[in-house]
Amino acid sequence: MTRNAAAVLLTRGTGVEREVFLVERAPELRFFGGYWALPGGVRGPEDGPDDDDGDGAALRRCAVRELFEETGVLLGEAARRAKPPARETVRRALLSERNGDSSTVDAWEALCGHLSGDRLVRDLCRILTPPFAPTRYDTLFVRAELPAGEMPDVWPGELVGGQFVRPADALARWLRGELLLVPPVVILLEHMVAHPDLDALHAAMAATAERYRAGALHRVRFSPGVLLASLKTPTLPPATTTNCYVVGREDLWIVDPAPPRADEQARLFALLDELRGEGARLRGILVTHHHVDHVGAVVATSTRYDLPVRGHPLTLDRLPRGFVRGEDMHDGDRIDLGRSPDGRPEWSLEAIHTPGHDRGHLCFRESRYDAVMVGDMISTISTIVIDPPEGHLRTYLHSLERLQQSPMTTLYPAHGPAVRDGHRVVRQYLRHRAQREQKVLAALAEGPCSADALLPKVYWDVDRKMLKIAARSLAAGLEKLQEDGSVRCEGEVWQLCQS
Repeated sequence: MTRNAAAVLLTRGTGVEREVFLVERAPELRFFGGYWALPGGVRGPEDGPDDDDGDGAALRRCAVRELFEETGVLLGEAARRAKPPARETVRRALLSERNGDSSTVDAWEALCGHLSGDRLVRDLCRILTPPFAPTRYDTLFVRAELPAGEMPDVWPGELVGGQFVRPADALARWLRGELLLVPPVVILLEHMVAHPDLDALHAAMAATAERYRAGALHRVRFSPGVLLASLKTPTLPPATTTNCYVVGREDLWIVDPAPPRADEQARLFALLDELRGEGARLRGILVTHHHVDHVGAVVATSTRYDLPVRGHPLTLDRLPRGFVRGEDMHDGDRIDLGRSPDGRPEWSLEAIHTPGHDRGHLCFRESRYDAVMVGDMISTISTIVIDPPEGHLRTYLHSLERLQQSPMTTLYPAHGPAVRDGHRVVRQYLRHRAQREQKVLAALAEGPCSADALLPKVYWDVDRKMLKIAARSLAAGLEKLQEDGSVRCEGEVWQLCQS
């Protein structure tokens, strides 16, 4: 699903002293909770008739409205003539659940005098979110100068604060781990530092967006030192892509070069060549496990760049032949990454052995910010399949508990977007597995039955097309309960053990 949205680069000042207004999203929000972003949001009925026709007119109206909703800043004539009582009334109406009512739309139009944003903002670029999440945002980024006499005022709610900051200062705080920035804002701020002249900034952002439209991989970074590249793979739905990660600053390690298709491999190689052209050195390849949607480009990447491939020996032994085999990796082994993005020495990547989904599965934690690449231990768009005999639920749960006890900030999954609070996601996974287990026990409390009869009782909420996969997860759950001594199987019939 794709949703249209708009975001506003609200600036004040000139040259290297130019500042941009950033807003802090409430930590509990599902989408980028706790991150700092630009004011903006999804296009709504308040933005007038659907006369966009691809020219962005409706999204410019959306940008003007969202800027007012989130910061109280009005642009153009409205900034000069709107009185405080009217401003507050309309802003509260827009922020309320009745924001789509005709009366609210009329009040907003009366306050602004028009619904056009074309003369109030200037387009920067239009970017579509990479396909690592089921919902993608086709966002028009625009720029507006803070009008004289206006001052942003963030009301607590979905946002918890806001501030003007120089781009270089914001990036420095991000590199020190003091500020979470949404990935597009990192790109914007870097361009602002490189191009203090506004015309040059607009040209650079337009060129970047054009490269993305032509198929170049986005520079997606949820935290410093980890670049996420979402690539199409033959993976299980609802995922359609696998995240390949490029970790490091000057010395780079490629984690899970995933795509088997030549066209997707070419996109990955183009990114790696760009990074090398900027002075970085490719040092090697790391693999979390051997599943085909994670290692489809291992041989091609290894041979193209003459890179050693490292992973658990159980994984390396099962990879397609033809790659340069590096040293085996075991729990606690570390790889030197050189200096961290903020210049600290002794930056490293630690292997964490996390079997359960796959016997040779490794996670990788970088030591500066405690970001963890968790492979197929966790997905942020679905659950993980535990498929016996390779998959073993008790072992998998133990590995989850180990991750829960390990230092972790940003969690980087193989499928889905990264999230800032990895421990929260691990807790959700453990809770979900416990709830499934209780459903199995409750169903068997009604009487003995086969696994086929249990399936719709336990996985009643799963799409019918996914029932074959759910059946493997059920088999893993029954295996664990049998090991616990809670259930037993006679022939094909499962039943509770007598206490």
